[in-house]
Amino acid sequence: MSMQNPKVSIIIPCYNQDKFINETLLSVYNQTYSNWECIIVNDGSTDKTEEIARSWEIKDSRFKYFYKKNSGVSSTRNFGILKASGIYIQFLDSDDLLDDKKIEFSVNEMLKSVEGNTQLVISNFKMISSDSKEILPAFCQLNEASFTFDNFLYNLFSIQLQCGFFDIKLFQSIKFSENLSAQEDWIVWIKIFKNNPNYRFIDLPLAYYRINPSGRMNTIGADDNQIKILDSLKEILTYDQYHKFSVDLITRHFNSAKLFRNNLSAIKKSNSYQFGLIMKKIFKKIGMLRLGEKIFKKFLQFKTKNK
Repeated sequence: MSMQNPKVSIIIPCYNQDKFINETLLSVYNQTYSNWECIIVNDGSTDKTEEIARSWEIKDSRFKYFYKKNSGVSSTRNFGILKASGIYIQFLDSDDLLDDKKIEFSVNEMLKSVEGNTQLVISNFKMISSDSKEILPAFCQLNEASFTFDNFLYNLFSIQLQCGFFDIKLFQSIKFSENLSAQEDWIVWIKIFKNNPNYRFIDLPLAYYRINPSGRMNTIGADDNQIKILDSLKEILTYDQYHKFSVDLITRHFNSAKLFRNNLSAIKKSNSYQFGLIMKKIFKKIGMLRLGEKIFKKFLQFKTKNK
């Protein structure tokens, strides 16, 4: 394999995203860099994912389709890594897109290193609407100063995996946590940056993160994983790092709860709330509580419209 034309493995975990996967695979097919393989791993989908994936496999032998029993996105990505034959890895979710030049620009940055010691390339990104008709600004601003271990860990900073372009050797010692159903990518970023990797940054939007109402992060969320995340971090961090993170996290939750209590107290002291309590007592006393509640709701709606 020529080091001037290294092979790239694009890994796409799939679970019931047949609405978007065709467009995702088209963005791979349209890459200006040609020496790639696309490893499509179907994590037990029950929709038309297999049919669509196999049609691309027939169209271009660089697409490689695999099926596995449903076990979550982390094990699916780990499975894809085991199947990869390239020296670089590009992750891509099955509803997101790559810019046509994502692989070309990333490989070029890798090859710029005289010592050949660049371990990853990170590019900027933008958002794309569910119907693909709108390109929207990113949900965070990335720059050279963004990518530090402390920023990932203590500021709870994270970016989409498709922004990254990785030397496969990173994943000889790093795996996705298979007990997590969300934020597993954040844990991987922490694992990578704990070791102070050599990286390059491309300040161009070369990946597109879809605003997908049925996406995993909108249906699972982070709260279900908080205890598991703490367990994962305990395996990664030193005692001092874990203690600092725990104190910081507890402080955040305390301040959030305090803000909620203060806001609730302010609402209860408001004239509208006090008026509602008085009216509730009056209507309850004369046996017209339900009617009173309807009137009070109408009153609040009227007040809101006229603010």
